[in-house]
Amino acid sequence: MPDAAATHVLGIDSGGSGVRVGVARADAYGGSAAEHPLTGSPPLTWSSSTPAVVGDRGIDAEDLLARVLPAAQELLREAGARRLGAVCVGAAGMATLGDDLRARLPDALADALGVRRLALAADAVTAYAGALGQRPGAVVAAGTGLIALGAVPEGVAEGLGGVSDADDASRTGGVPGTGGASSPDASSSTDATSSADAASGTDATATGGYTHRAATGWRRADGWGHLLGDCGGGAWIGRAGLEAAMRAYDGRDGGSKPLLARLEAVFGPATGLPGKLYPRPDRPAVLASFAPEVGRCATEDPVAEAILRTAARHVAEAAEAVCPRLESSEVALTGGLFRMGAPLLTPVREELAARLPGVRVVEAAGDPLDGALCVAAALDADELRLPRDPALLGVV
Repeated sequence: MPDAAATHVLGIDSGGSGVRVGVARADAYGGSAAEHPLTGSPPLTWSSSTPAVVGDRGIDAEDLLARVLPAAQELLREAGARRLGAVCVGAAGMATLGDDLRARLPDALADALGVRRLALAADAVTAYAGALGQRPGAVVAAGTGLIALGAVPEGVAEGLGGVSDADDASRTGGVPGTGGASSPDASSSTDATSSADAASGTDATATGGYTHRAATGWRRADGWGHLLGDCGGGAWIGRAGLEAAMRAYDGRDGGSKPLLARLEAVFGPATGLPGKLYPRPDRPAVLASFAPEVGRCATEDPVAEAILRTAARHVAEAAEAVCPRLESSEVALTGGLFRMGAPLLTPVREELAARLPGVRVVEAAGDPLDGALCVAAALDADELRLPRDPALLGVV
């Protein structure tokens, strides 16, 4: 029977593969501890495979509201919800395409649902919250693309140790405390996140021989799209596999006949691939669709295996670039790419162990919709400790 005294929360996950809505009791998502994003009964959910419309103002708020409001109202009715405490909207592109959402969602949700507490988050933030709750660490989210996000939630940095300066330098081959910023691959990620660190008050200080972040903040690595980055993601793996196949077709070094056979089975004759690929507006998704073929070939084909080992190195580099140097830090892997299983996960875990010794690699406890509900529950309880950031996580 519905509990008339229970407070419910609403989560919305708007991503590249569709839109999902969830309703749950606030106390099902861990409250202040958030040791696990889901500690009670699972949420009621609704989903659509059609992504939100993107127009001149970015993500179209009117289109998103037209779909999610009826779904939310029906889910709240099914849940017997008497009070809606808070809402979190997590959206792909919130940082750069979220102006219309930030302008229109607060009033629209207040008018339609009576909610006065709203968090607007990038999907990487809800992926983080779904995987780790509000614990310190890093999350690598990998599907077609790849992004890593690290966080030191409020109140957890004080009094915690981390990785020693000597260990940090020996692992990265760079200056102690830099997390490997002296290497070419890591420097771009570090530079890209330095302004965000400064804005959020994050600073790396040495205390008792350990380097750790002295204040809260987010760090981001990669997520720059298939032309500039997303290294180790699905499109990156698929493109590398297709290149190896075309090398085999030409008779060049580095080619893979097994991957050529899979190319022809999936796309037809190799010579026709450019005409099928280049005109497509969804090229990253087409490239990523070949990543599972690389995984299937990896157990018998050394070229495919090498591609996945290189991808694993990129995954670990991204995690290393953002992971806070705290003894309690964890790393979680989330996203559809990791469903490839052992061919990718085994080298990823080996690389993480080498680059982040002592940091636990944990299973992602939930997905981005769980993360949106986790953020909403924490907001309702005045226990939201994830760092505020103008681009990544704002609270209305």
